[in-house]
Amino acid sequence: MWTNEKAVSNKKPNIKKLIQYGFIKHKNCYTFSTDIKEGMFRLSIYVTESGMTNLEVTDKNTNDEYMLVGVKNAVGSFVGQIRAECDNILNDIIEKCYEPNLFKSEYAKLVIKYIKSKYCSEAEYLWDKSPNNAIFRETKTQKWYAALLTVEKRKIGINEDGTIEIIDLKERPDKINLIVDGKIYLPGYHMNKKHWYTICLDGSVPIKEIYKRIDKSYNLVLNKDQLYFD
Repeated sequence: MWTNEKAVSNKKPNIKKLIQYGFIKHKNCYTFSTDIKEGMFRLSIYVTESGMTNLEVTDKNTNDEYMLVGVKNAVGSFVGQIRAECDNILNDIIEKCYEPNLFKSEYAKLVIKYIKSKYCSEAEYLWDKSPNNAIFRETKTQKWYAALLTVEKRKIGINEDGTIEIIDLKERPDKINLIVDGKIYLPGYHMNKKHWYTICLDGSVPIKEIYKRIDKSYNLVLNKDQLYFD
């Protein structure tokens, strides 16, 4: 049994899609099996709820594990063909059943969960050059109401090295100057600063307050913002 760590790096399984694909749950693990190499071998893929993904190839004649396929230094046309089949199947599963898992902070994960639950919005990763950045848009208008970004701290005025996860939200222009204080609420990063502001997802703003401000931003694109923070 081995793990293709590179293939599943920064990704997480969507359990519902795994089941639709054909995975079967056994305790806390989901398993998918299929014959490969013209029926000579059987590939089994095991995915845990935490996202760990393991593969196992079994020789159907002997019922022994064919361990060479998981050995990086093993070469040869035969093992190469088996490895290629395994990679193709795994890549298909990843494409159809896995989602990006790029944001690491607790607050970023809570924000993604909140937006998905309340507004049925999925994070969209639009930029190849900035794979750690995502936006959320309102379904009908297709307008953006939130952006999750990973940025260098110094670029948003924090005088220390390293990166930080932030959320950019919309606000009415007449409210921006009242909100942005340069400490907790910052000017919109990479956005029109007349309409956007930034919150660091480091606990400096309580998560329930962030939820309220997400609601306000969402309703702004629907022209319903009068209900919030007036």
